[in-house]
Amino acid sequence: MNKTVIVSNRLPVDLKYVDDNLVAKSSSGGLATGMKSVHSEGNGIWIGWSGLANEDMSDIQKLEVDAALANEKCVAVPLSHTDIDNYYYGFSNTALWPLFHYFQAYTEFELSHWESYVEVNQKFADVVLENVNDGDTVWVHDYQLLLLPELLRKKNPTLTIGFFLHIPYPSYELFRTCPWRNELLQGMLGADLIGFHTYDYARHFISSVGRIKDVEINFNEISYGNRIIKVDSFPMGIDYNRYHNAALEHDKYPEDSKSELMKSIDFHNRSNDESKLILSIDRMDYTKGIPNRIKSFEYFLNKYPEYKGKVRLVMLAVPSRENVAQYQLLKRETDELVGRINGDLSTISWTPIWYFYRSLPFDELIDLYVSSDVAMVTPVRDGMNLVAKEYVATRTKENGVLILSEMAGAAKEMHEAIIVNPNNFDQIADSIKMALEMPAEEQKTRLEALQKRISRYDVERWAGEFLKALKVAKEAVPVQVAKKLTPNKIEEIAQHYKTATKKLLLLDYDGTLVGFKNNPSEARPTQELYDLLDKINSDENTEVAIISGRDRKTLEGWFGHKNYTLVTDHGAWLRKIGEDWAALDHLKSSWKENIRPVLEAFTDSTPGALIEEKEYSLAWHYRKADAEMAALRTMELKHVLKSLLFNNSLSVLDGNKVLEVKNSNINKGRAATGIISNTKYDFIFAIGDDWTDEFMFEELPETAYTVKVGNVKTVANYFIKDNTEVLGLLQRITTL
Repeated sequence: MNKTVIVSNRLPVDLKYVDDNLVAKSSSGGLATGMKSVHSEGNGIWIGWSGLANEDMSDIQKLEVDAALANEKCVAVPLSHTDIDNYYYGFSNTALWPLFHYFQAYTEFELSHWESYVEVNQKFADVVLENVNDGDTVWVHDYQLLLLPELLRKKNPTLTIGFFLHIPYPSYELFRTCPWRNELLQGMLGADLIGFHTYDYARHFISSVGRIKDVEINFNEISYGNRIIKVDSFPMGIDYNRYHNAALEHDKYPEDSKSELMKSIDFHNRSNDESKLILSIDRMDYTKGIPNRIKSFEYFLNKYPEYKGKVRLVMLAVPSRENVAQYQLLKRETDELVGRINGDLSTISWTPIWYFYRSLPFDELIDLYVSSDVAMVTPVRDGMNLVAKEYVATRTKENGVLILSEMAGAAKEMHEAIIVNPNNFDQIADSIKMALEMPAEEQKTRLEALQKRISRYDVERWAGEFLKALKVAKEAVPVQVAKKLTPNKIEEIAQHYKTATKKLLLLDYDGTLVGFKNNPSEARPTQELYDLLDKINSDENTEVAIISGRDRKTLEGWFGHKNYTLVTDHGAWLRKIGEDWAALDHLKSSWKENIRPVLEAFTDSTPGALIEEKEYSLAWHYRKADAEMAALRTMELKHVLKSLLFNNSLSVLDGNKVLEVKNSNINKGRAATGIISNTKYDFIFAIGDDWTDEFMFEELPETAYTVKVGNVKTVANYFIKDNTEVLGLLQRITTL
């Protein structure tokens, strides 16, 4: 039975030694809660770091830790202090974390940190591969493990691999600043499904892939090699019932069992009938906008002084990464701001800010949620933010108002909150006043809509939806008509070639015999290519035919002195060995006068695009153009050309980063038929990379060996990875 393996930086179990005794406690974090049902089902396991460094444990303690984790269906990845310093505190949190949260000034790219990140991702891969079987599902989580999907894919392609990013994904302009951007994307593209909290993050990722990697993208599908990778958004939820039920139980607590915090809140409420509490809960992190929130609260009190003495900001800041310089500076700034504001505005009976710098147990968190009239969740950038959802879940009395930053992922689905720009103090001040004065009926209406939504799409639903989509993504890969060209099959083809008496090789040029160039004129044949084709052609029983979309003048300049069969302009012209050029159809080119100005207009508005004029066609190349702009322009251009070519004998070929307008009755299939019609070949081999080569594959007899370069979605019989394999393949097949 196949199993599901969860992989994250940390395990859902907190381990520590107390008086030489190992204590294991289940984590209550959002991910641990959300994956609980997935983890507990069947024979699935969770793989991650235990939280204990290798150097800090004896051999006996390591065995104890492994045994304790095995009882929890967990497996540890052994990490050292150096790993944690360089991989986690280093690259993960001084490069990726600030970069992905748009804090470029805090971003540090250190080669030693990157090398550690690569090494630790490999350590994770090694442990995962030791614990999986063919066909298992692996779900990788978050920014610490961006390289892991590809590492797993390389070693075991039978795995179904999902990846979910729990933080924002930045715009291309920011992501491109990373020196290892290509490697990070390559790592993520090892997954079958890549998930984000919001559509915006997914869109940014697809934009980065389109601009950095040479891949085909169709809406949310990325064609990469011989795989289809799905990209989608899955907004993470919370354990709604846990928070809602805890809030219901809260009111039943007897007075003597209340926490000191709750008693203080009760005293505050009794001291003034008009008193209101505004809640702020965050990790002490620069992405959370804590200083801005404090300043905006001060701005509110000064703009609306009638609320002084009546409203208090209760601020819980949970310690985080206390050994990192930026976090130390943030803590100092927060302390100084709270001290100054409380010093300036406090009275004998009122302190504007209650500030707690510590973690609170779950029951006391519920005390804060239930007792607060307003929650102010205003990060400057946040992947999702579950605090906003937790606050809404605890509003069992159908009152309370949520003020939410538009920069939090949660804002995309919590529309009934008061949405604010976290940098606009005036707007936040007005929003606080609006929240405090909001009529009870409006509070109820907003909360009902919010609660209905987040209770329905809770954290278990989130996990279930992702796994369901992962299964669909894996199964939805198109039926691979083409088979991978294996060494055994190559040997079989070579044997057939050796014994055949009349052989034909039909070879596409660009993308097959040579790689693509930004400028088509730069793709001249290499001496290595000339030597190989000459060697093959020296066999009197073998005919080499180059069948290309190139114009006649170019191909004649490159191969006119060779004794090859040449087909140019996608099949417009044919030159058989020892014969003159012949047109395969009676063609006209007068239409170009009407189409050329259209292509020129699009070229002028698309930097990097260029027009290639052939005898009987016009090609609009956009390989050098910005990927997103080119995608937009090609859609517009195809629409314009479609209307111009209506009821005409012209058609548009949509090739590899090129649109080509040509006569409809020209294609490589007709040209291939013309070559084989008067000669009886007992060996035919055809290879090409573009969809224009599909015409050739379709027209050849079933006995022909047809090979597509770089894509399995083809009518060809076989495929190979890319054009770097082509020359070696030809040499192997034709070596007698």
